[in-house]
Amino acid sequence: MSADDAAFLAGLPGNAFAFIAVLARVAAAVMVMPGFGQADMPRTVRAGLALVLTLLLIPLLSPLLPPAPDTVAAAAALLAGEVAAGLWLGWLARLITLALPVAGQIIAQMTGLASVLTADPDLGGQGPGLSRLFDLLIPVVIFGTGLHAELLAALVGSYHLITPGAGFSGADGARTILAGVAESFSLALRLAAPFVLAGTVWQVGLALFGRLVPQIQIYFVAMPAQILGGIVLLALLLRMVVAAWLGALGPGFVQLPGFG
Repeated sequence: MSADDAAFLAGLPGNAFAFIAVLARVAAAVMVMPGFGQADMPRTVRAGLALVLTLLLIPLLSPLLPPAPDTVAAAAALLAGEVAAGLWLGWLARLITLALPVAGQIIAQMTGLASVLTADPDLGGQGPGLSRLFDLLIPVVIFGTGLHAELLAALVGSYHLITPGAGFSGADGARTILAGVAESFSLALRLAAPFVLAGTVWQVGLALFGRLVPQIQIYFVAMPAQILGGIVLLALLLRMVVAAWLGALGPGFVQLPGFG
């Protein structure tokens, strides 16, 4: 056996541990990140993305990894922390993008378009078709505009923020998640604000009209007009809603922990 072969065999356990450690965080992040972790994407594709990204990032991240632990318990604890860090970062990025399908649910509810429900694998259960359409728009926008590069930059930067083996603070992570949820719902309400205002005015007008003319069946008269008005308003404002969401998407990804 040559000296090179002996050196390769001697370094094989450390290289294997480095691969598994990087794969734990990268795979966990990829499985929930917007674009990369869409529920419509086959699991084999997502697993392949995680594997390729791991192979590409190992030369860059290996200097930041600690030596292989001596015990199984220590190795399991380190890998659990890596998985938690990846899920935390991926879910923070996903919260930013979820504002659009949540806004779609609000818009559909206020315009009468929520009567037809479709299965929603990302939000769970069934949701309006408009929300499903917005959900399918997320990966198109992320990969079409190159915003996936910012997600990957935040993933690489997270190794400087959360050093492997140093532990993951659950309290700090929970506070960050709560702040992200609040910001996501706030953005969703801002995106749907014109439809909420129009729907509120419409309902108040119907209530007054029903009091003035109680003989008319308000529901059968109002629902077709509400749906038609909602479609027209959506056609007029859809471009602006998506543009406003996209305008918040870039700065939101830049503010992810570990970016820059």
